[in-house]
Amino acid sequence: MHRITGLGILLAALLLLFPPTLRAEETPHTEADASFDLNHYIFGHIGDAYDWHITTVRGHHISIPLPCIVFDNGLHVFSSHKMAEHGYTLNENGKLVNAATGKRPFDLSITKNVCSLILSSILLVVLVLSTARWYRRHDAMKEAPRGFPGVMEMLITMVTDDIIKEGVGKDWEKYAPYLLTAFFFIFLNNLLGIVPFFPGGANLTGNIAVTMFLAVCTFLAVNLFGNKHYYKDIFWPEVPTWLKVPLPLMPLIEIIGMFTKPFSLMVRLFANILAGHIMLLGVVAVVFITAKLGPAINGSMSVIAVLFGVFMDILELLVAFIQAYVFTMLSSVFIGLSRQEPEHEHKQIETTK
Repeated sequence: MHRITGLGILLAALLLLFPPTLRAEETPHTEADASFDLNHYIFGHIGDAYDWHITTVRGHHISIPLPCIVFDNGLHVFSSHKMAEHGYTLNENGKLVNAATGKRPFDLSITKNVCSLILSSILLVVLVLSTARWYRRHDAMKEAPRGFPGVMEMLITMVTDDIIKEGVGKDWEKYAPYLLTAFFFIFLNNLLGIVPFFPGGANLTGNIAVTMFLAVCTFLAVNLFGNKHYYKDIFWPEVPTWLKVPLPLMPLIEIIGMFTKPFSLMVRLFANILAGHIMLLGVVAVVFITAKLGPAINGSMSVIAVLFGVFMDILELLVAFIQAYVFTMLSSVFIGLSRQEPEHEHKQIETTK
């Protein structure tokens, strides 16, 4: 309870420092602006931003400004809604640039995705510690957890028994903390990405920089802790000698495979989550696209779009779990392959036992 209260205090402090503002400019309701810009609608939602857009009411944009932190002849810290006052603007790609020179400064701003990353990480820590607190206060051998701790126990047991133990094999305990963290981090952010209002709606796991970092973590876990048999299979695999010398064809293929595995992890998670968001936004956009076609067509298509949107939301819930499951499973398998022992050594160990 104290941790949740602390999180509330932190959010309240952020809102006091950077309060939600009502932008002064009003969108003029002209015939030229009445046309619906589908590209801006979709990519504006899935892209990063220097503020967190909440909603638009009668042409006024309500959003939470975020802190801009740039190094440009010194350190500059300012609210994203005071960007112009400090001599900065956004280029055609939505990146912050110096208005006078047009050049990009060294940018460490807390953007929408960064803010979402911070909030989801805090939320994940709170969820894990609240579950751990239940186990500190109860005897799990005499009392089964209920409610949220029970759900967490079910998920942790499933991931540990069905994924980590089966995929990693021997010494799976060393890799369980990372793999469990990856699973719950991806699953939580996938769910938050479906929620259309603050603090949800950010396309974090649909951002290739985030999925690349997760894939790099798996790459390091595989290659830093791989045994000698793993590296022997890479640099001197059991194939005919002419495939290894003088032209190292098979070692070259194996080395390329070291990088294609994490690359596939990165692209799979990024592409599936991004495609799901685009499809969902595309369904909702039907309501606005058909607005000019008359009330009959617009009304009927709106009903279809809402029903199909609800179906897509339910499907995205399933995808959110599947993508976290697949990333964790493949990471476990890759780690397990790097820990395999030669067949004859494995038979000797079994005989000794």
